[in-house]
Amino acid sequence: MFKRKSKRDKVVIKIIVVFLIIFIIVFLPIIYSLSDHLSKTEKVSANILLVEGWLPTYALNMVYNEFQINGYEHIITTGLKFNTDYYRLPENGYLIFYLKNKNSFSHQVSQHIIEVDAYSELGGEHSAHFNLYVNDSLIVDFFADTHKRRYPIKWEGSLSRIDSLMVQFTNDEVGDFGHINLFVKEIVLDNKITIPYLNNSEYDISKLDGKRRIINNFSSSAQLARVTLLSMGIDSSRVIAIPGKRAKINRTLSSALAFRDRLKTSNIDVNGINIVSLGIHARRTYITYKKILGKSYNIGIISIPDNETNNSRKKRIIKTIRETFGIIYYWFILIPY
Repeated sequence: MFKRKSKRDKVVIKIIVVFLIIFIIVFLPIIYSLSDHLSKTEKVSANILLVEGWLPTYALNMVYNEFQINGYEHIITTGLKFNTDYYRLPENGYLIFYLKNKNSFSHQVSQHIIEVDAYSELGGEHSAHFNLYVNDSLIVDFFADTHKRRYPIKWEGSLSRIDSLMVQFTNDEVGDFGHINLFVKEIVLDNKITIPYLNNSEYDISKLDGKRRIINNFSSSAQLARVTLLSMGIDSSRVIAIPGKRAKINRTLSSALAFRDRLKTSNIDVNGINIVSLGIHARRTYITYKKILGKSYNIGIISIPDNETNNSRKKRIIKTIRETFGIIYYWFILIPY
């Protein structure tokens, strides 16, 4: 009985091995060829550079170079209103919270509980690490996990003497494991005073020197991309944010519709549009904007390498398959336009 089972298992293993060999020989080249097609860059002569607002910071650095070198008149940033209350720190830096109305705080020195509401995109050995500063003094450090929760410390002193609380993200990294990101919602004092990141914080990218500081008074990825580009030194009059409505699905379509509607009332002279997207997603973006804007505009696409996908063969295969089905799905919902 056991020998029969053993022989059967060997047959099953052989079948699986043969299937994997066939898959590698036949299908992998097709998938890689499809991946190259989906991420192909096809630029046109254009005076407008349109940027998807969710792009990572390294991609926005490449957008900056493209804008400076090729003489575009304007950058348009698109993207939807945030569907989360958490602020994403995409690279190392300092998220600085400022305490307002300090006169209402007690001047009495006593022990307080300071809590950081945060979570990490990845867990285990790739958990996001952050330090907490009170004014300029390092108080404690944490490794965040993937569950949204508060990270508490006990602190003794007068709250009225606190000018700032800083969360320093320290271990940004991209690899086969994914991208380490830290998300922070708010700081809570004594379970009574809540300081949300929105309108109460600034993000100093990389160094605490104010050179690349972002004031967090925006509520969409379009606005976030704009202020990130401004922090790189681009003239504010040349970068226009066009936020779309909040959506859980069809986000690319929602952004394209918002851009089309703005063009109808805008006085910007459009000679051509190059759209910047990321990796394999670029083809779906290109198809969507071509369909929504019609033949009235000359449209090109610039695909910036997706570092996370390119560093992982498995993720590249999965994302290629997913984007292929996404394009098929988008063809159906774009038919009415």
